[in-house]
Amino acid sequence: MKAILFLGMLLLSPLTAAELRVSTDFDGGSATIDAIDSERREIQIRPGGSPARGWPCWWFVRIDGLGAGEQATLVLRGSERPSRNNGQDTGKPLASDWAMPIAAAVSDDGKTWRQTGLGTRETDHISYPLEGTGGPLWVAWGPPFTPRETESLITEAEQARPDLVHPFTLAETREGRPVRALRIVDEGDTKGKPAVWIHARQHAWESGASWVARGFVEWLLSDLDEAKRLRERAEIVIVPIMDVDRVVTGDGGKEADPNDHNRDWSETPHYPEVAAAQDRMKAYAAEGRLAVFLDLHNPASRDLRPFFFVGPPELLSEMARANRERFLNLAVQHLTGPLTLDPKTRVTGANYHPLWRRISGQWVNDHGNEHTLAACLETSWNTRHSTTDGYRAVGRQLGEALAAYLSSPAP
Repeated sequence: MKAILFLGMLLLSPLTAAELRVSTDFDGGSATIDAIDSERREIQIRPGGSPARGWPCWWFVRIDGLGAGEQATLVLRGSERPSRNNGQDTGKPLASDWAMPIAAAVSDDGKTWRQTGLGTRETDHISYPLEGTGGPLWVAWGPPFTPRETESLITEAEQARPDLVHPFTLAETREGRPVRALRIVDEGDTKGKPAVWIHARQHAWESGASWVARGFVEWLLSDLDEAKRLRERAEIVIVPIMDVDRVVTGDGGKEADPNDHNRDWSETPHYPEVAAAQDRMKAYAAEGRLAVFLDLHNPASRDLRPFFFVGPPELLSEMARANRERFLNLAVQHLTGPLTLDPKTRVTGANYHPLWRRISGQWVNDHGNEHTLAACLETSWNTRHSTTDGYRAVGRQLGEALAAYLSSPAP
């Protein structure tokens, strides 16, 4: 009788869904939370961050309360706040495409990332399907890469090759955070070696660029013959995150006030890390050995193949033009997929941005050696291959192209 009564109570009392909770109180966390519907298992958000600190397109949340195998939906709308462009407030919101990848990045531990199923796009929003695991679920615009990941990369690199890996702090940011970097070289044999400078995340939201840098480091420290030859031939500096402050606070970085990191390459930079990078590259140039500068970014949503931005060819020496053409041809041969390089380059000249002379690649062209190669690699973020594995593959292939470039004779 008691069993029958208990069953009846269950039938009359529907189970209450566990409360969903959404948080952003961690490095890189950022979102405006519009609504949480625990009954419908639906969460509605917009990108977080301040437009004064860059385009509001980055978002990264932690969700608690989803049971193992339980389905839910994350509904994303674009930011409604006015954004900046060309150094000015536009008075209009940023186009929502910048915030809406075809699939979101998702993780059970905040470290290992995969993609959700494809989002369903409507006029003013996109809905991403989620599946719970019984614990917290982290969901983001793309696979996050914060200073924690930089330190993890440095630790792994030191353990792999303590004889060659020399971590250092490039600078302390305006907000007091260290900008960490790796220098990879045999300390006893640097004289005359070509110097290679690679950095990522001058725009904080472009997280895929840091994963490309990681893939390059992993390849460089491997036992592959090409990687060994590059290590022996060159002195290489890698900075996985330049705009550390906005990466930590979950801001976009691009078009920040007074300017973003990649519009700050003047004689008096606003950001200490830009000034420090300039000083180190000037020193390499003074020794006549600044060979390569590569700036790693992510492009617009409709750029489905990686490509290079380069400076106006008419401002280069004949030698620099030939070197750039040789490198770009090698890059096409090596960046073969799953994210395949578009051989057509784009030019960051006067028609690109009013501050084009203060973009890092052009600064290097103006201050480097006659033979210096400077280019910006934009790796696509809005594809099914825009994952940690896909980005790292680009980094490995970039290393192969660079090794071929530095080992082949100049024309």
